[in-house]
Amino acid sequence: MFKRSKYNYAFRLRCVEAVLKGNYSIPKVATENGITKSNLKLWVSFYEKYGKSGLKPRLAQQYDPVFKQQVLDTIEREFLSLRLACVRFNIPSESTIINWRRSFELNGSVGLISQRKGRPPKMKKPINKPKKSIKPLTREEELLKENEYLRAENALLKKLQALVQADKKQKPSSS
Repeated sequence: MFKRSKYNYAFRLRCVEAVLKGNYSIPKVATENGITKSNLKLWVSFYEKYGKSGLKPRLAQQYDPVFKQQVLDTIEREFLSLRLACVRFNIPSESTIINWRRSFELNGSVGLISQRKGRPPKMKKPINKPKKSIKPLTREEELLKENEYLRAENALLKKLQALVQADKKQKPSSS
């Protein structure tokens, strides 16, 4: 499944080629096409490093914690900008690295482990659900089961009768 992209491949390619082959400036192409200069700079960088495939939409990707740590360490060690780090490690968005850094600063190495996204399940599965026995019930067990059923039925009928009587008291008959 591809990550949803605001700008399609043809549009990106047209903008990058206008800068590289058409000899237009990045600010001019950006304002004419209604995009930010930083996006266009990122696209140009990806195009220069990876060719046309650098502009194609990418699959939504899960990065492992070791890779995330390596990216953050390299940025610190070599004083890379976010854009250069994205191009070097082929990460589609600068915000991804920003989120990794924030998570690392808050929780340390544990923060780089991907968490399950979405809403937690409403109900948990029962741990010890009694299994039905295959062997037939004894006469005593059958009677106990029937007695339990009849008591529940009797309680239900009593509640129903109480509701009907309460309803009659609230609506006095006018006859």
